[in-house]
Amino acid sequence: MLLDARGTLVADAGTSGRITERRTVIRRRFQNGCLTIKGKGQKMWVARWRETVLLPDNTLGKILRSKVLGPVGQISKSEARNLLANCLRSTNQGHKRPLATITFEQFAREKWEPLALPTIKPATARYYRYQLHRYVLQTFGPLRLRDLDRETLQAFVIGKKQQGYSSSTLHGIRTTLSKVLGQAVTWRYLEENPARGLSIGERVPKKEPAFLEPRDALRLIEALPEPCRTVVTVAVLTGLRIGEIAALRWGRVDFVRGVVQVKETYSEQSGFGTPKTRSSVRDVPMSEPVRAALLAHRQRCAHTDAAALVFTSKANTPMGPKNLATRVLRPICVKLGLRPISWHVLRHTHATWLSESGATIRAAQDILGQSDVETTLRVYTHSVPESKRRAVANVAALLFPSVPLQEGQQGHRQESIN
Repeated sequence: MLLDARGTLVADAGTSGRITERRTVIRRRFQNGCLTIKGKGQKMWVARWRETVLLPDNTLGKILRSKVLGPVGQISKSEARNLLANCLRSTNQGHKRPLATITFEQFAREKWEPLALPTIKPATARYYRYQLHRYVLQTFGPLRLRDLDRETLQAFVIGKKQQGYSSSTLHGIRTTLSKVLGQAVTWRYLEENPARGLSIGERVPKKEPAFLEPRDALRLIEALPEPCRTVVTVAVLTGLRIGEIAALRWGRVDFVRGVVQVKETYSEQSGFGTPKTRSSVRDVPMSEPVRAALLAHRQRCAHTDAAALVFTSKANTPMGPKNLATRVLRPICVKLGLRPISWHVLRHTHATWLSESGATIRAAQDILGQSDVETTLRVYTHSVPESKRRAVANVAALLFPSVPLQEGQQGHRQESIN
């Protein structure tokens, strides 16, 4: 309390919590809650208290919460009061944030899609939106955000797995849930992300990724017309994604240093943009065949300034990968007796050849621009380099020296002995 000019005691707002001049402060109330006994058969202690919640319109409101504490015959009244005090501790101490009453669907459609989704790369945004509307909303849409827990989400994912959904689909569901709920945490609708740490088990592809043998790749390149021949040569000998090839400009083809600089990507749906991940921004070495192919292609181009695209349509617009694959690449594959392939098969072919040539996983990861080493490892697990085959054959020869070695292994064994 303080003395005013007339010597009268007045309240000090800094210590009493009251403010003069007709201003008021809403003080947090300390709750004791209440205990009741309910149940027709076995009597149960039930705790009740009021809790502040965040309403869908972002205003605060009060709701009455209740919780069954246990049987009256097993819990005394004093023990029940202690349990009630534990329920109220975080609220009374001001540590608990108001929980959201908004439903998952309300948050996803009214908050996340209009405010968060536009900040994500267009192709990734389309992927998340598809996963959200195809798998997630139909199950979790009516539930409140606050009612979602890790156990419920884990049971949902396992249920999808038991129904035969692929690992890639389960991964998409988990990632989408985590993105949406993670944003809810950032915007303070939730205290933690219940999708974090969900397990989908080992990601096993339904079929082995396809790749070309060197002889088939050479047949394909020789049969293709330009400019598809150069596109395929660059794809199979550098491992660039087709979007990175479509966005390649002459100013980023460094013939002096012998590298291709990847700083942009192109998609027919989204146009030009930054590469897929931070690791995708990289310098990829040019082998001599790639260098020769690009130099020859440059002689045929009308525009070769630094900003000009390396590959364009006849109308000088960006190359359409889908159109080129449909009209040129796949028909030539069929003509040669090869299975029709996608552009990604050429990238996977390069990754497989890196493994066969003995390149380290780190080197392959840097060349391919992959941020996740597990993606690179999946290529290395099904590819068996010739050096490994020779090493295993030499070990077997120690035990069974009378078994003839295959052609090419005899000389290697003799070198090892010498």
